[in-house]
Amino acid sequence: MNSLKKAVITGATSGIGFALARALASSGREVLAIGRNAEQLALLAKEPAITTLCADIRENEEIIPDILAFSPDILVNNAGVGHGIDGLDNLPLHLIQEAIDINITAPITLTAALMEHMKTQERGHIVNIGSIAGLHNLYSALYGATKSAIHLFSQNLRTELSGSAVRVTEICPGRVSTGFFQAASGNQERLDNLSRSGIAELTPEDIANAVLYALNAPMHVNVATIEILPVQQAVGGMKLSASD
Repeated sequence: MNSLKKAVITGATSGIGFALARALASSGREVLAIGRNAEQLALLAKEPAITTLCADIRENEEIIPDILAFSPDILVNNAGVGHGIDGLDNLPLHLIQEAIDINITAPITLTAALMEHMKTQERGHIVNIGSIAGLHNLYSALYGATKSAIHLFSQNLRTELSGSAVRVTEICPGRVSTGFFQAASGNQERLDNLSRSGIAELTPEDIANAVLYALNAPMHVNVATIEILPVQQAVGGMKLSASD
């Protein structure tokens, strides 16, 4: 393991975030796991290397002092919502705003709060959990727009930080076996149909391993973007085929 040892992860109470918090702790790092589900946080808190913070990442003024006090050298912007993943039609305005606030505003705000700290300590790694929906035309205008914003945020942030010792990685998963579609807001019938891919999907642990690969790279190496998909999923469309 390299010298990066203290990680903050948002959205740590389910799916990718939960698996990643445990993987980071198992790798010998201290973890500050942030999420809104107190019961899931209690499970993570049983592990000696994990400290938890039950909070909404949109409450910047409340959580940023706690994050800075933890003095992290890794920030994983993982929290996200899938509102409108089935389409924009008739989606309530407050859910549109919530998707923008959680998927775009929060990770940018947290990154801005930590950048100077990381540059001053001359080490740091910002990991943004994006999506193939941010790289390719799929089926969701809103979700695709939020993840596309994270893609260009990651690309331009890497340019801003050029010459510093702070690395930026974007992880862009395809289909992952989580409760993502069940937690999204939209037309329930369409969401149910989307949730059944019929293929061998990635697991949250697969994504956690991809993050660890980027984090564990030698300090002079920046793994910029990882696009990770199930073997049976093709990008550039939602062509899925189940094995016989």
